[in-house]
Order: sequence, then structure tokens, then C-alpha cells
Amino acid sequence: MKQYQLIIFDWDGTLMDSVGRIVSSMQKAAQASHLAVPPASSVKDIIGLSLQVSMQRLFPQASDEQHKTLIQHYSNYYKHLDDTPTPLFSGIDRMMQQLYASGKSLAVATGKSRNGLERVLLETDMTSLFCARRGADEAKSKPDPLMLQQILDELNMPPQSAVMVGDSVHDLAMAQAIGMDSIGVTWGVHDKAMLEHHQPVAIVDTVAELHQRLSGSSLHQ
Repeated sequence: MKQYQLIIFDWDGTLMDSVGRIVSSMQKAAQASHLAVPPASSVKDIIGLSLQVSMQRLFPQASDEQHKTLIQHYSNYYKHLDDTPTPLFSGIDRMMQQLYASGKSLAVATGKSRNGLERVLLETDMTSLFCARRGADEAKSKPDPLMLQQILDELNMPPQSAVMVGDSVHDLAMAQAIGMDSIGVTWGVHDKAMLEHHQPVAIVDTVAELHQRLSGSSLHQ
């Protein structure tokens, strides 16, 4: 498989197993705002989008003020009140360390805010691994490719040198829009059939398989 100098990762559902907390926090935010609670499947479908876009999709009848209140409640639940665990997926830390040690350039393009991303990077001790990162509040929401273009411009790299790794159709559609290769992972929010619509170069089911695709070698224990 083609070897890429730059590997851009989504965060939630790709590197971190945070889908459960996102769903729980969003449902609690709806309750606190006295709005109809969206089903888990609907919340999963918006993971990766900016919070503003997410609220508009989940609560289309709500006012702008209600959307602001929802965002405040959601952020409070996610950061402080909801105790659903958010570990890195098994094997992710080891894979990232090995990719970094091999000389790959690593970046993050996430639906989180920049502050939210920096917080979890500190919590997971991964800040130093990434040479570039973009949050949803620094660009247009996925699937608009602006955050990918910003990362490429910052690192002075063409799309052909990079690959986007993500668990959602929003990640792969973003890469497709800019002419960048993508790899889908099936341990997040969207299944293989949905990911295939955006023509990734590969869809993987395990972290070990992802590592092999990205490095050409096995994941060392």
C-alpha cells in the first residue's frame, strides 16, 4: 500500500473511545433543555461535526438561543458531570508512538473545539506526537475540507502526501472533497457499508491492521 508522509487522524471514535460519553452527554443536555431526547443512533450520526451544526441537525425546531443552551449543557456534562469512561482504543497509544518514532508526520482534524482537543491531548500524554491539529472552531465543520487544507498549508504538503483516518462518513467525505486518500475504521460510529460510499483506499477492523496499512509493518508489542 502507498506510504504517506502525513497521517491525519480524527479523534472521537477513531483514537478515543468517547462515543458513549458523547451520546450520554447529548441526551442529558436535551433533557436539561426540556427538549425531545434524540436516540443514540441519531447522536452517533453527528459525531465529527461541529457542535453548532450538530445541534441544528439534532434539534432543527429549536431556536438559536436553545441551541446555545444545549451547547452549554452538553459541554458541562461532557467535561464535568458524565463519568462514562473515554479510554484510547486498545493498541492506539502503542501504534501512535511507533508511527511517530518511524518519522511519520501526525496530525488531528476533529469535531472537538481546539480547547477540547488540547485537554484530551494532555490527558492522554499525546500532545508532542502531533505536528499540526485543527478543531471545529478553527475551520468550517466537516465535511467541508477547510481544516485539512489548513493543515496541508501549515506543513507545506500536497494532498497526495497525506491520508485521512476516520470512523465516520464526515471524515471520509472531507478527504474526498480535497482529493486526499482516506482509510475508514469500523470500531467507531459508521459501519463498512456507509464508509464505502466515500471510496476510501482501505477499511480496517483492528488497530493492528491500521498500523500495518500506515507503516507497512506489524504493531510491535
